[in-house]
Amino acid sequence: MSALSSALAYRRLLDTNATLRMLRADHLPVMAATLGTHLGKPGTRVSTEDLHESIDSDLEELRDHFDLSTRTAKAYCDDWRRAEILVRRPATSARGETYELSAAGFDAIRMLEQLRTPPQTATESRLVSLAQSVRQLAIDTDPDSSRRLASLRAERDRIDAEIARVRRGDPRSIVLDRRRANERVGDILQQAQGLPADFARVRARFEELNQELRISILAAEDSQSQVLDEVFRGVDLIESSDEGRTFSAFSALVRDPEQASAFDEDIAAILDRDFSATLTAETRRSLRTLMRQMKDGSREVSDILSEFARGLRRYVHSHEFQRDRVMRTLIQDALAAAAPVSQVRKPYDDLGVDLELSSVGLASVGEVVLHDPTEFDAGAELGEAEEIEVDFAELIAVARESEIDFSELSDNVNRAIRGTGQVSVAEVLDHFPASQGLASVVGLLSLASTYGHVDPESRDRLEWSGVDGIGRSATIRRHYFTEGITL
Repeated sequence: MSALSSALAYRRLLDTNATLRMLRADHLPVMAATLGTHLGKPGTRVSTEDLHESIDSDLEELRDHFDLSTRTAKAYCDDWRRAEILVRRPATSARGETYELSAAGFDAIRMLEQLRTPPQTATESRLVSLAQSVRQLAIDTDPDSSRRLASLRAERDRIDAEIARVRRGDPRSIVLDRRRANERVGDILQQAQGLPADFARVRARFEELNQELRISILAAEDSQSQVLDEVFRGVDLIESSDEGRTFSAFSALVRDPEQASAFDEDIAAILDRDFSATLTAETRRSLRTLMRQMKDGSREVSDILSEFARGLRRYVHSHEFQRDRVMRTLIQDALAAAAPVSQVRKPYDDLGVDLELSSVGLASVGEVVLHDPTEFDAGAELGEAEEIEVDFAELIAVARESEIDFSELSDNVNRAIRGTGQVSVAEVLDHFPASQGLASVVGLLSLASTYGHVDPESRDRLEWSGVDGIGRSATIRRHYFTEGITL
């Protein structure tokens, strides 16, 4: 391949690869730190609201150290979703949607971790494993049975010799030292770091395959659709694909109780060895949870695989594809008719035709208020009241209990002022005792403030009896009237 072809291929890769887009992002440290913290563990799915709230809290602290805009976490997450770093899906256990890292996001974060803490290159365990894999591949693919038998006999002789050395206690058969054991643990965990991205990549491939199968159903006629025939015969096209068979083999291996038990026993044995005391707590935790991570990832992808398979069967058996075919035909006819028209008329030209489009009002679910019939219950039906005789004296008594009788007080003031130039509130009370107790006193003071005068230099002593019959008194500024009151 020439330099020009390579350069063009690399440029296309930079433009299309989501992992490289993330590594070239302006705020890569912030993106990698926040997404790695909240979504970096395998199989992690967080609701959109919770992730927005967590990242908003992180941004408050990060803005003190990084040149970030005032954009919210929701705006950043929308950008990362469009860049194919985040995947947003409908939640399965509750309403709403969830976020998870895409395969590209896992790959980018893993690359950054490897750059920050680079593994040892060309370790002995890695070279031995490579040599063994190459030799095993050469043996398994050799069509000459004589050469294969010779290789197997040589391998058997080597194993017999190793058994003999172990029995003799030969120093060459002693256990690995700490350095070599730690190297192998690092190689194991480095291989395991790619599992989350692998699971996300398999899931994305199943989604693409599901979409491709649906498109093939719509594009082909009934008489020519092999996909339809196989679905009607009960063939699981997604699981029977190359990707489906590969994943099913891996999933069966992980779900095998005997294999899983042997794996767990081996991990427990490794953690009991003397060299494991030098491993970090994070390394020990990663080894202990390795099988669970594989099982969780396999179970999640298996659920998606089953969901796609059921959806495809339901799509075919319910004949929904026929309705979509009609819609596809109508759209294609409209596009075919619009193509020649586009040569003479622009899309924004006024055609003189008003077309009322159907629309749906958009509103938040939080605005929905449930109908409560009890709020509109007016109670029992009102009946007609019986005619009774009204005692006006009782009505007046009830009114006097809640209202001041200003009419009575005005008459008392008018009678007390006759033949004199002025009369004070104290003098009115002397002639006409307070029939409503304190209410009568308050009423006279109110009338004096409106129709009379107040002498701030003089004081009067008011005396009256309350409605309970107890005498009371008060010293106030002098209030007096100089003329009668007309209400």
